[in-house]
Amino acid sequence: MYSKKLLDHFQNPRHVGELPPPALKVEVSNPACGDIMRLSARFEDDRIVEVRYLTRGCTASIAAGSALTELLQGKTAKEAARLSRADVEGVVGGLSAESKHAAVLAMDAVRVLIKAYKNPPKSR
Repeated sequence: MYSKKLLDHFQNPRHVGELPPPALKVEVSNPACGDIMRLSARFEDDRIVEVRYLTRGCTASIAAGSALTELLQGKTAKEAARLSRADVEGVVGGLSAESKHAAVLAMDAVRVLIKAYKNPPKSR
């Protein structure tokens, strides 16, 4: 049912956890299935130099989070914004129709992360 690549990301997830401030942290969810992904990233000179994730969800969503961190590492904000669901699916060796929501969740997290990076909270 799942590819060897997907199972590898699920059984040996990369970059799991959270980064301390000043890293940005975002959380997205899929209300249809209940999966939740938290993504944290530290930027230096517009480049993602460190990234971590936590996912509560199905096998595919956990694997997609792991794949996403590998895709994001070292990317500029602009490069990260150009990533697609197909990129995530490619890293995990494809997703079945019923698991495609995992790539959507990952890309939702990227979209929210880039928005938070471009619009940081104003300090007082």
